[in-house]
Amino acid sequence: MEEKPSPHQELLPRLFRLEYAKMTAVLCRHFGLQHIETAEDIVSDTFLKAAEHWSRSGAPPNPTAWLYTVAKNHARDHFKRHSLFETQIKPALGVDGLETAPEVDFTEQTITDSQLAMIFAVCNPANSTEAQICLALQVLCGFSVEEIAGAFLSKTETIKKRLARARANLRNDRSGIWPLQAAAIQSRLDTVLRTIYLLFNEGYASRSAHHLIRKDFCSEAMRLALFLTENPLTGTPKANALLALICYQSSRLEAREDDAGDAVLFEQQDKSRWSKELIEKGNFYLVEACSANEISKYHLEAAIAYWHTTPTDHDKWKHILQLYNQLVILEYSPITALNRTFAFAKVHGNHQAIPEAEKLGLSHLNYYHSLLGFLYTGISTAKAIRHYQKAIALTRPAAEKRTLAKEIERLRAQP
Repeated sequence: MEEKPSPHQELLPRLFRLEYAKMTAVLCRHFGLQHIETAEDIVSDTFLKAAEHWSRSGAPPNPTAWLYTVAKNHARDHFKRHSLFETQIKPALGVDGLETAPEVDFTEQTITDSQLAMIFAVCNPANSTEAQICLALQVLCGFSVEEIAGAFLSKTETIKKRLARARANLRNDRSGIWPLQAAAIQSRLDTVLRTIYLLFNEGYASRSAHHLIRKDFCSEAMRLALFLTENPLTGTPKANALLALICYQSSRLEAREDDAGDAVLFEQQDKSRWSKELIEKGNFYLVEACSANEISKYHLEAAIAYWHTTPTDHDKWKHILQLYNQLVILEYSPITALNRTFAFAKVHGNHQAIPEAEKLGLSHLNYYHSLLGFLYTGISTAKAIRHYQKAIALTRPAAEKRTLAKEIERLRAQP
């Protein structure tokens, strides 16, 4: 009989995902991003101590407060054990003669400010845009190397090298966590927005083998986007458009999986499970995003998501196709091109959409084959099944494989 995990074994991974990045951000604010590995070591030691202590004595009444207290003590002990504070940090801070180490402040406001400031610090021009995003996803959002590779459709080794170079550049640049300045925000906001966008995408349609949807990623992306919209320096039309997009897409999360954890295709979703509250919030932030004469990919994608949540308009697919036409011109991506082809099929029919899809030549992507499987349904069952089989071979999440397999079974059951 399989042994049931103890409560702390289930609690610790969840707390690690929620609190690790927060602790690291606060500690980096105290001794700079050039010492980010030290901050990460202190936080890792904190969770190791929790695993050891809680396995013997059980989880404390307030596990989060326990973690922050231990992290604070570890930071204090680190300063005592090493000469780092005296020889490197004190001179950099210009506080010669200070006899005691600074008290690490884990108040809610400090955590919030540190995280928001840190994502701008990590998105440093000393690194390439791709490296900035990789580092922010790892440090701020807790992504593993494998998850970042999935988000970038890159090899794991490529991401490891990119992260190593990015961290080295941060150390050499002696970057720190500073109060947000208008000039730094203007130069880095696009990268920050793209990081949050990628974080949400990995949550909404995870490329990992074990998850179809990562709701914790979606929640983290929404929280970070909300940070931006609430700050006068970062609450730009683009930031509001991104938050609108996240709200619209998140409104359908509960309907995208059935009770068995299998994927539910858009047109088969139970619309009563869509969150009206999140749709209304999406409407609010989309209006806020249109307060200036500016359009971005986030505006267009939010508008597309808006039409998806409006099932009663007979011309909605014409509106969606027009928006996709603008989006592929503004910022082309393979997934955008495939999504546009789906909208094209809804307006002009599958027969005309098939050559539109095939000329894209994206046979290395699972969505390309699942789309062609959908388009060939009712036209050529054999071709539809063949494409669904190729999509299964290229798909990682088991739940998505099962959904595609069901489509094959349905096709084979037809006369």
